[in-house]
Amino acid sequence: MAFLRTSLGHDTGPIVRGRRVVLRTPQMYDYAAWARVRQLSREHLTPWEPTWARDELTRPAFRRRIRHYQREMRDDLGYAFFIFAERDDALLGGLTLSNIRRGVTQAGSIGYWLSADATGHGFMREAVCAIALFAFDRLRLHRLEAACLPHNIASMSVLEASGFTKEGRARRYLKINGEWQDHVLYARLTDDPVPGEGGGT
Repeated sequence: MAFLRTSLGHDTGPIVRGRRVVLRTPQMYDYAAWARVRQLSREHLTPWEPTWARDELTRPAFRRRIRHYQREMRDDLGYAFFIFAERDDALLGGLTLSNIRRGVTQAGSIGYWLSADATGHGFMREAVCAIALFAFDRLRLHRLEAACLPHNIASMSVLEASGFTKEGRARRYLKINGEWQDHVLYARLTDDPVPGEGGGT
């Protein structure tokens, strides 16, 4: 994997490359593609996400989202990425590395979403593996954490294929789709074995 920075008039943050995916920080010019993909995938995403705000897909809401991402990145608290197909630059989904804790912890949490059309092709596994290398090699984190609903088999498969280990279950951990729901907890450490190439969900 290659990690590099790029500038479009100013520093736009890190770019992380996998074999078939490119992850970069969201920009305002991504709004139209993001809103279209999210709207088309709404039914697919609703069971796995917090309830959408009434103005979820509006340009002002997207602008607030971008400003939040920029503050988080500036303060080394979190890094947000959109996932694009390397072959044609199509927006596939998003991935956040959030809740970064320094000091004696050196940990962060990942969350992700994928468009309905992009599922089942191994894109998310590539993105998660690439971001893990970025987190460990560039950000010098010791631990990555993730949580998913117990019935989200696809997400559990992604994490396990990406080198994450199941560590337990948290009761009523996050409010998803309007309800407090249990989550299965996963983690990957910097010295855990690196998964082999190929396969995945």
